[in-house]
Amino acid sequence: MVGYKWVVLSNTTIGGLMASINGTILLISIPVIFRGLGVNPFDPASFTILIWLLLGYGVVTAVLLVNAGRLADIHGRARIYNLGFAVFTVGSILLFLTPSSGATGAWELVAFRLVQAVGAAFLFANSAALLTDAFPPAERGMALGINQIAFIGGSLLGLIIGGILAGIPDLHLGAFTLPTWRLVFIVNVPVGVVGTIWAFFRLHDLQPPRKDERLDIPGNAIFAGGLTLLLVGLTYTLLPYGRSSLGWGSPYVWGAILTGAALLVAFPFVEQRVAQPMFRLSLFRRRAFSAGVSAAFLGSLARGGMMLLLIIWFQGIWLPLHGYSFASTPFWSGVYMIPLLAGFLAMGPLSGWLSDRRGPRTIATVGMAVAASTFFLFLLVPYNFDYPTVGALLFVQGCGMGMFAAPNAAAVMNSVPARDRGVSAGMLATLQNSGQQLSLVFFFTIVIGGLASGLAGSVSGALAGLNIGPPDQTILANLAQSNPTESLFAAFLGYNPLTTLLAFAAQVPGWNAQAIQGAVPTLTSNAFFPTAIGPAFIDGLRGAFLFAGVITLFGAVISAFRGERFLHHEQSTAPRATPSPNDPPSSVAAASPAPASVTEPGDR
Repeated sequence: MVGYKWVVLSNTTIGGLMASINGTILLISIPVIFRGLGVNPFDPASFTILIWLLLGYGVVTAVLLVNAGRLADIHGRARIYNLGFAVFTVGSILLFLTPSSGATGAWELVAFRLVQAVGAAFLFANSAALLTDAFPPAERGMALGINQIAFIGGSLLGLIIGGILAGIPDLHLGAFTLPTWRLVFIVNVPVGVVGTIWAFFRLHDLQPPRKDERLDIPGNAIFAGGLTLLLVGLTYTLLPYGRSSLGWGSPYVWGAILTGAALLVAFPFVEQRVAQPMFRLSLFRRRAFSAGVSAAFLGSLARGGMMLLLIIWFQGIWLPLHGYSFASTPFWSGVYMIPLLAGFLAMGPLSGWLSDRRGPRTIATVGMAVAASTFFLFLLVPYNFDYPTVGALLFVQGCGMGMFAAPNAAAVMNSVPARDRGVSAGMLATLQNSGQQLSLVFFFTIVIGGLASGLAGSVSGALAGLNIGPPDQTILANLAQSNPTESLFAAFLGYNPLTTLLAFAAQVPGWNAQAIQGAVPTLTSNAFFPTAIGPAFIDGLRGAFLFAGVITLFGAVISAFRGERFLHHEQSTAPRATPSPNDPPSSVAAASPAPASVTEPGDR
């Protein structure tokens, strides 16, 4: 057992690192991928592809997590986790071998990336359960802290690795040429193959599978359908509709959102009438569980989209103002985000170790409060900031996230019986991933709304300073105001947004290209767009910071009321609490020896 727990920790850490690196490596590499396929990312027909490449992975993962945990409880956690490694690796191979080019090839990438997402869901949903099974209660915080570092640290490493790979020229091997964009997907394959084989031969279940149970088909259909419709509908709000820069006016978007929300509202009522429900609603009666998953959801809701907006801040404004070319900003933005990872590395394992000894409530709550304070302090930062100040805030924010993540995950997993660890881990991961997807939509809506209202004035003023008057000034300002999403994504993908806007302007009747010919070098310089967009961008971003700070502070309050921590021991003979009506008959019948509730020091 002593050696086996380290096998579980190392394998799940590698799996989490691989899956989380894959979640962000594509963000930096999309320009290279689209060029290799011959796709223009700013063609209106390609924008839907871009959105699905960026967000589809998260949508599918969030939808499948609870199901993956439930399947693991029925068929064995090690088996489902190993299947996840294999499916993820197959998806990576398919991405590398994508046969087509153009828009067809891009949609093939979307489909194969969704295959990867299925594997990632199996990995994410079972890592915490396997670790909780393998480690004794006094060491779970430390183990989950190391595992959490892999998940969050991999997201930042993906940005750096993607930037490095994107800068490598095509490899010419005799008559064969290996395009750079394929390297982005092949890097996962060796790790996936080794991890799959390793997991197959070394991992096994310490808790017997509950093969007498069955999948909850009605619950699965309602939950998956509702969450899919809600997340897809919210994702499509980022696409322009009609004359609006966002899609909130689309009847299809509202149809998907309202239908999805209605299904999710109906879901708990259905689960109360199912003999073997997929979602253990009775677990929410445990204060440690309900407070832990709620705080985790709010934390993801606060920071998920904020991390992407911080990267756009670096790429679209700060780095160009400090002499970096737009083409190089994707890589350097990852480098400048390293203090966030350093803070998490500093506090993740330490907070887990401390929570094993003193209990999770205080350290997790302080971590959330620290993270909330950094969001409020970001309200004071100008768009052309002093990096040591922002670097220090990122480091402190990473420390706060690290202080919360490991103790909270350990408290949630310790609060449930061994038989429910798979579905509990899936529920926790589902809420975290759903919060992240919702966060992307909320924060982009806040920032893009701010840009749409203030960008025209900012650009007009900057153009007037170059003695550019109507009609060219009006055309460019209107394009900037009506296309804030395209401008943000242009900067995010390593393109100068003014170059893109000038290309759009050339197609507008009345555009006088000769009148601004002398100003083109200034317009397309590194400094013009950041200076023009900076005031409007920071106004929108401050709204997002305020929202994130309030949400995180609310999460800290919930964490503080999590109550006592319960450690469940399978060998205990203490009597079980009264069964819940949501517990399946098989588990009620087998519930004679029950987990004992042990109050840990530091949680009173």
